[in-house]
Amino acid sequence: MQDDRRKYSRIGTDQVISFAPVESRHQLGVSRNVSAGGIRFEAVGCEIDPDQVLRVTFNVYDQTVVAVGRVVWATEVDAITTDVGIEFIEIDPSALRLLDESMDAALA
Repeated sequence: MQDDRRKYSRIGTDQVISFAPVESRHQLGVSRNVSAGGIRFEAVGCEIDPDQVLRVTFNVYDQTVVAVGRVVWATEVDAITTDVGIEFIEIDPSALRLLDESMDAALA
């Protein structure tokens, strides 16, 4: 069921992604959901601050998507894990179409 406050529908995911501050080395995380507006993932062993800009790399179907987003929230789950939500600020239009198609398929 979709929360009425959400601007975009989300698809639950459980895939390894990579993320990094722009112009920095990548780290790994696990995505929890994705939408045309952003992605939620868990990061282990690093500090992530609100308003930080991150580059994320993840898959939609068999396509690799690279997007840049701003951290909207970051919540410590435990001593080493942070739950992170980012809003995309740069994403290829073809990647947005893929996300829209995957949303349609998931909701059908």
